[in-house]
Amino acid sequence: MNDVQVLEILFDALAVMTRIAGPLLVASLLIGVVVSIVQTITQVQEMTLSFVPKLAATAVILLVGGNWMIRELVSWVTNLWERIAGL
Repeated sequence: MNDVQVLEILFDALAVMTRIAGPLLVASLLIGVVVSIVQTITQVQEMTLSFVPKLAATAVILLVGGNWMIRELVSWVTNLWERIAGL
């Protein structure tokens, strides 16, 4: 195993992580910004107000895209095991 193979595995791992975590992080970011704007407009400065919408959005994304996320991760791990066997 050389350094090029290690970097390829690392790059693939980061790409899979980005694809899996991306939708959750983007949804949380957008909801946080919207809730912050609403808090600024209404002058309600409650720190826990954004928690419930973020939690609900994360749950919905996991319900809708959870199967895809698991398939992506299993595919990557299967590919990794095949690479390890070929070393």
